Amino acid sequence: MSTETAPSTVNSGKASMQDAIKENLREYGLVLALVVIMLFFGYMTNGILFLPVNLTNVVLQNSYIIVMALGMLLVIVAGHIDLSVGAVAGFVGAVAAILMVDFGVNPLLAGLLCIALGGAIGGVQGYFIAFMKIPSFIVTLAGMLVFKGLLLNVLSGRSVGPFPPLFQLLSAGFIPDVIGRWTIVAPTLNAAGNPMPGTGIVLHSTTMVIGVLIVAVMLYFALASRRSRESHGYNAEPFVFFVLKNLVLAGIILFLMYKFASFRGLPNVLVVMGLLIGVFVFVTKRMTFGRRIYAMGGNEKASKLSGIHTERLTFMIFVIMGMLAALAGLIYSARLNMATPKAGAGLELDVIAAVFVGGASALGGVGQVMGAVIGAFIMGVMNNGMGIMGINIDWQQVIKGLVLLGAVAFDLYNKKKA
Repeated sequence: MSTETAPSTVNSGKASMQDAIKENLREYGLVLALVVIMLFFGYMTNGILFLPVNLTNVVLQNSYIIVMALGMLLVIVAGHIDLSVGAVAGFVGAVAAILMVDFGVNPLLAGLLCIALGGAIGGVQGYFIAFMKIPSFIVTLAGMLVFKGLLLNVLSGRSVGPFPPLFQLLSAGFIPDVIGRWTIVAPTLNAAGNPMPGTGIVLHSTTMVIGVLIVAVMLYFALASRRSRESHGYNAEPFVFFVLKNLVLAGIILFLMYKFASFRGLPNVLVVMGLLIGVFVFVTKRMTFGRRIYAMGGNEKASKLSGIHTERLTFMIFVIMGMLAALAGLIYSARLNMATPKAGAGLELDVIAAVFVGGASALGGVGQVMGAVIGAFIMGVMNNGMGIMGINIDWQQVIKGLVLLGAVAFDLYNKKKA
């Protein structure tokens, strides 16, 4: 009997490890893809991609894309599309510029008014889609044309700026170092006694402490989730694999935090993005509102029969999308330090591409918040890396289009295979 049980135990252990690898490849495949793409462009650019100032620029350049991708994820999961987000972002940024520069409105009040305006715009479009049953493609295409026209009308063909310093902090500011700088390696001084650029390692200590806290919280919830699975009788992944996986994730987080800390610390906009990502993860995974969006995207008729008010849900999704488009418009304008007639042009394509590359289904009902965020960073790193390498903009567009087509084709292939 002992000769029969021993092989059984060994085989189950192997199967458990194989299952763990397959499951984590599905869950962290996008993270792995992002890491591979970053390593590739890091090598091709002789390490320029990983310079602290460049990584900070990647975050700043893609912040408004990620903000809108969070709302677009809900829209696409619900089975709709929004082509107007770029035009809405540009229009709201122009309104913010008029309020602050021409009328002297306080930046905080102007920002709140503009986010409310974005919500109203989303509500109007959501009403036509949800209650009048006009396809979202048509409504938002019309919205794109309308708000492009209104943008030109509001600005009268001029650029408005610069903005007050307080407003610029939204996209150009960094969190203060409340602890004090850590000097790891003293910089070399020149003849005048001033530090020479590129020498020494001085860290933004507050950023490093935040990074350590993020890793600690991540590990705590990972352990809590593992214990919960074990207590309910579910098979947990092998402990060695669990430890290695979390050490790799922790290492990636600390590496990025170190890079930010060796420049100017965490950008303010990254903090805003982090808070929004946390809220949307909670909404989609823990709240009834989020679960209903997935149910409606999977089968709207069945959702309606089960008691879900699909019209009201669709309306609320577009209100949220409008508010996030407005916030993205504020971030975009703050980064440029002016509102221009061409602001927001083409942003809707980058946002939609980010969500689909992040694993959302073109058929609705499938998609994750972190997938959309990572998809946006994949597109952003590709833009940045190809720009550093000197690849022409026309070929950049070709490559991005092929990546988007491949991501959607891969998703449909997996669905047919299943």
